[in-house]
This record gives sequence, C-alpha cells and structure tokens, in this order.
Amino acid sequence: MGLSRPHKVGNGVSARWVSLFCIASFFLGVLVVNRLWGVPDPEKIDEEASSLEKRELRALHPNVNCEKKATDRAGDILFQVSQTHDVIMALDKTISSLEVQLAAARASKADNGEGSPVVTKTGREPLKERQKVFFVMGIMTAFSSRKRRESIRETWMPQGDELKKLETEKGIIMRFVIGHSATPGGVLDRAIDAEYEKHKDFLRLNHIEGYHELSSKTQIYFAAAVTKWDADFYIKVDDDVHINLGMVGSTLARHRSKPRTYIGCMKSGPVLANKGVKYHEPEYWKFGEEGNKYFRHATGQIYAISKDLATYISVHRHILHRYANEDVSLGSWFIGLDVEHIDERSLCCGTPPECEWKAQAGNPCAASFDWSCSGICKSVERMEEVHQRCGEGDEAIWHTSF
Repeated sequence: MGLSRPHKVGNGVSARWVSLFCIASFFLGVLVVNRLWGVPDPEKIDEEASSLEKRELRALHPNVNCEKKATDRAGDILFQVSQTHDVIMALDKTISSLEVQLAAARASKADNGEGSPVVTKTGREPLKERQKVFFVMGIMTAFSSRKRRESIRETWMPQGDELKKLETEKGIIMRFVIGHSATPGGVLDRAIDAEYEKHKDFLRLNHIEGYHELSSKTQIYFAAAVTKWDADFYIKVDDDVHINLGMVGSTLARHRSKPRTYIGCMKSGPVLANKGVKYHEPEYWKFGEEGNKYFRHATGQIYAISKDLATYISVHRHILHRYANEDVSLGSWFIGLDVEHIDERSLCCGTPPECEWKAQAGNPCAASFDWSCSGICKSVERMEEVHQRCGEGDEAIWHTSF
C-alpha cells in the first residue's frame, strides 16, 4: 500500500500527529496513575497503631517532603511528555520524507514503464540511486540558441572539471535543457549530440521542441530532474539571463528548512484576450471578466521550487492543466496547495547600471535581465558586458558557504 498525505484536522494539525500524540498521552496517563497510586501517604496510616509501630514507620520514612516529591513527579512527567513530543515530531518528519521518496520512486517507475523523460543515447541506462545535491539548475534552451549557450559557458557557467567540481563540492547541478525535434535523429538532434559530447552539460527530454510547448517542457523538466537528482531545490532559468551562482545559493539556503516553497519575482499581469498579441491567453474566459489579472505567480525568467513541489509535479503531471504561458501554468499548479510564495527581488534585477550599482555596494544580484525583452536584450552580444559589470566574481561560488 502507498503512503498518502494525511487529512488536515482543526488548525492545520495532521490527523496522524493527533493520533500519535493521543496514544502517547494515554500511556503517560497510565504511568502517572501507577506512580501516584504507588506512593504511600503517612497520614492515612491507622491512628490506632502502637507508638512503637509509629516510631518504626517514621524510621522507615524519615523527613518525607511530600511537596518536593510532588514537584519532582510533575517535572518528571513534563520531561517525558516533552520527550514523547520530540519523538512524534521526528516520526512525522521521517514519514514525510518517506512519502516524498515513494512518490519519486513511483514517478521513476512510471517513467521507465512508459518511456523515461530522460533520453539517453543507448536508451538502456539502468535506474540508479539518485544523487543528493543542493539544487538543480535547468537552463531552458532551443536548437537555434547555440550562441546563447556559448555566451553563458564563457561567463557564469563553469566548464569541464570545474562543472564536475561544482557538483561534488557544492552540490550544484547545471544543465542546458532541451528536447528533440519533430524528426528525432535529424540534423538538429545530431547537432545537439555533438555539442553534448564536447561539453557534457545537457539534460535531454522526451519532448518535442516548440515555443508554444514551454508549459509542457517545464513540466517534463521538473519530472525528469526529480527522478534523476535528489535536490533541495529545482530551478528553471532562461538562456538569456545572467546568474550569480553564489548569490542564488545564498538566497536558497535561507529557505532550505521550509516545506513547499515557491521562490521568484512574484507578479500579477493582465490576462490578454486579444488574438495576435504576445502572451495571448486563449483561455482568458477562465479568469473572469475582461481586464482581469492573473493570480500571483513567479515571472518566467527564473524561479525555484522545493523538492516536495517538484515531486508533486512529477507525480501529477498527467492531470495538471497547461496554459499558454509556462509561468502562469506553474503558478496554477500550486493553487489550492499549502505553498509559501516567496517574492525574491534579487532574482529580477535590471542590467547595468542597476545591477552594477548593487554589485559595487557589495550586494550583487542573483539574476539580471531586461524586463522589456523578457531577458537580456541582445544577450549574445551583451552577456560578457553584464558579467563584467554585475558579476560577483568567478571565485565567489567557491568561497560561499551554504
């Protein structure tokens, strides 16, 4: 039988926790009663006893301080209650962890049964135990974006041995994320295969590339990443955004102990009903009257979600609705869930001079782009400039502790 999330009771307290606490309280009650009944009360001794018996009794029980013993008993009981509470909380945390692992295992099993979301060259790569890491950063890219990828490799993304060192020493996985063409094995796919052999920095998805398929690609990316790596966070970033890895790591580390976190620059843009405009929403009628805005969600240039949310997407991806815009889709998947939305403005700084001022002040941005272009305008030509003026320094990531 699989584990399922417990129903909520009362003020957000899980039924499982209440049941465990009630059982523990029952046994503690029995312990208290036994102890209280087991302590003799000298005042209840028969007053008709002989003086000799009384002297013997006093000799056996000299200077009994009942108030002190009662205090000691109460303290002992409270200590045991505290210990029981700690045990219950630890058990609850363990069960939650097992549920996440079970969900990931189920998703992995389903993927291997239906066709793994991770496409390997031979198609026969065995399922391995997932590598435990800090975060996975998936850089969304396209067949036509080779120059964008090169501009990133030449600036903020480590290469070769340093990329491997980043994984082993810092627990940071970085991959360009791409699917396949409409004709698998064609010239476009062969070009990516050749690029992969050179750089070893791709995550291939069982997905047909296309601009209007970004919601599906994002969904498959999270499912593939959570199956392959056991990370605290999973990040999606576009390939025309500048990143300071040390700042990204420091930002995520502040929220590492929180469950169900959704981190990004939160916005609520207008629902565009008119056809032919950029970001047109074909399902505009679902969002109410004309002129309404979307629910609050993270802007699509970069955002991060915690492991439990990535697992949720992986398990339920076949029934999660996909809107035209992938950032709206992601936000919609978390409506109705107990998710903490974290509005992190360091993930959406502007390009110079804004990010440059902040870097000079000792507060580098985690991510920079131009809102007008939904990324760095002319990123191939400008990525190096942005990196020089707004970067935290190539060695910063190695001196940053998470």
